[in-house]
Amino acid sequence: MITYQAEGVKMPSIRKRENTAWVKAVAQSYNKRVGEVAYIFVDDEKILEVNRQYLQHDYYTDIITFDYCEGDVISGDLFISLDTVRSNAGQMGVAYEQELDRVIIHGILHLCGIDDKGPGEREIMEAAEDKALAMRSLSVR
Repeated sequence: MITYQAEGVKMPSIRKRENTAWVKAVAQSYNKRVGEVAYIFVDDEKILEVNRQYLQHDYYTDIITFDYCEGDVISGDLFISLDTVRSNAGQMGVAYEQELDRVIIHGILHLCGIDDKGPGEREIMEAAEDKALAMRSLSVR
């Protein structure tokens, strides 16, 4: 089950049923099933608080993924800062909705086992994001 909640921000206009189907399709492409996944949309102050409290990181970020996966079932809490998504979209010259989709699937790709911190991993993650975003555009048509 995938849940969506907003804390201290307005819920983004996401088509939840379509988004859930897309997330499940992406997970399935990695031979994973979706268990309990919670999207928690927050502002920059909340994401900084979560980053400090649970990861001992003192910086803003667009997403923090807490991984509770077991076997081939992906589960986790995904905190997304809508403030950072908006500013990143502006810096990259892309639509806010496009950047939000990228961040939404970025967390799922982490739960599917793709990392982006080590040498060469960022390129693998970006390719996986592009593939997943292409799946979204196909499913929306």
